[in-house]
Amino acid sequence: MPPYTIIYFPVRGRCEAMYMLLVDQGQSWKEEVVTMETWMKGSLKASCLYGQLPKFWDGDLTLYQSNAILQHLGHSLGLYRKDLQEAAALLDVVNDGVEDLRCKYILLIYTNYEAGKEEYVKAHTYLKPFETLLSQNEGGQAFTVGNQISFADYNLLDLLLIHQVLAPSCLDSLPLLSAYVARLRPRPKLKVFLASPEHVNRPINDNRKQ
Repeated sequence: MPPYTIIYFPVRGRCEAMYMLLVDQGQSWKEEVVTMETWMKGSLKASCLYGQLPKFWDGDLTLYQSNAILQHLGHSLGLYRKDLQEAAALLDVVNDGVEDLRCKYILLIYTNYEAGKEEYVKAHTYLKPFETLLSQNEGGQAFTVGNQISFADYNLLDLLLIHQVLAPSCLDSLPLLSAYVARLRPRPKLKVFLASPEHVNRPINDNRKQ
């Protein structure tokens, strides 16, 4: 049996970074897909700590909250630099920044897509902090922190790929971020996953806007 189980809706949403991490690290998992019809019945929702998905099992350990799950996987699979306290703290800074931007993106997609997309796309400032982070680490030729991939890199890569769907030219003025995506996408296992029907055919958001 796979060591992990992920329960989530049939969209990329907040779980695609987890899938990317697990695939790239050669891990297997069981995926339980929840339809909206099943969710609306209420019993699964009532069983979830915060009344929301994803729900994650690692053996007897049950976790909620996508970032907590990513951080757990980071610790478990050596993607958190726990040997270096400063590096681990910097990874938390990166991941919190990704979460802030993800929340802005979700707000646009679900509450202001038609009226707000043009302004959001024009405001490239939302991606500039990540360009700055890369520039501060080996001149932008490595990862967000240090010279090893981390859980935060998968989270950032997922969000950058989503933004390239929203605005294909969004990285044109950000050469380090553009090179970062071009460097990570071809990782062998990740490349196969990103080209797979499981990824390609899964909607980014459940309202089909992107």
